[in-house]
Amino acid sequence: GTTVRDYTQMNELHSRYADQGLVVLGAPCNQFGHQENTKNDEILLSLKYVRPGNGFEPNFQLLEKLEVNGVNAHPLFVFLKEKLPQPSDDSV
Repeated sequence: GTTVRDYTQMNELHSRYADQGLVVLGAPCNQFGHQENTKNDEILLSLKYVRPGNGFEPNFQLLEKLEVNGVNAHPLFVFLKEKLPQPSDDSV
């Protein structure tokens, strides 16, 4: 998976750009290949001791586990999908 890369890069983004107003939000979700199959209270422990491990702690806000698709989609993702265009390679 991409857990180590993703969380490390989110920490780096927060460290570099928080003073310029960037807010990084982590949104754990199990709808993409069942990659986040831990419970909410296990996610931080998993990050700290398993992957990435070595005492890792996110320096950005980590939301509770949520859904981004379907009838139970979190309102943030409903809004984003309504307001932002779909990615496309057509204009490349």
